Amino acid sequence: MHALNDAWAAVVAFMASGGPVLLLIAGLTFFMWTLIFERFFYFKGGLKRDVQGAVDTWEARPERKSWGAHQIRYALISRVSEKIQSNMDMIQTCVALAPLFGLLGTVWGMINVFEVLAITGGGDAKQMASGVSMATIPTMAGMVTALSGVFANTYITRTAERETQLLEDHLTMDH
Repeated sequence: MHALNDAWAAVVAFMASGGPVLLLIAGLTFFMWTLIFERFFYFKGGLKRDVQGAVDTWEARPERKSWGAHQIRYALISRVSEKIQSNMDMIQTCVALAPLFGLLGTVWGMINVFEVLAITGGGDAKQMASGVSMATIPTMAGMVTALSGVFANTYITRTAERETQLLEDHLTMDH
């Protein structure tokens, strides 16, 4: 229990060293990874159900070569593809926002440094170092969030493209 309290105290100290912007980045990171895990779980479970429903609907059709059948096939693919692409834009937006929030933290920390310089004339090195730390930590946190999001988004995007192509291949227009 004591180790847990020490770990929690270390997390609180780290969050305080990055200023309020670090809390914003932490919230963005949590939100982004919630969306990413939702996509992982959908691809592992819900997608199979949606694809099977589309395939069953298509296979139940007696004819598949007319213009109308082609439009129904296109609609089935579009409906499943829309579900596959759900939240992808939001994940990409979070990836783009993370480094911007990091830069906001840099500006926030440098304002603190300049404030210390204006008040003390540069005589308080500890306060200036605190401001530099407040500028550096959010920048690194924003970049780590963005990089992890880029890797996850790349995997999810490839999976989405592959699954959409597989669905198109399953809905054949053979009879």
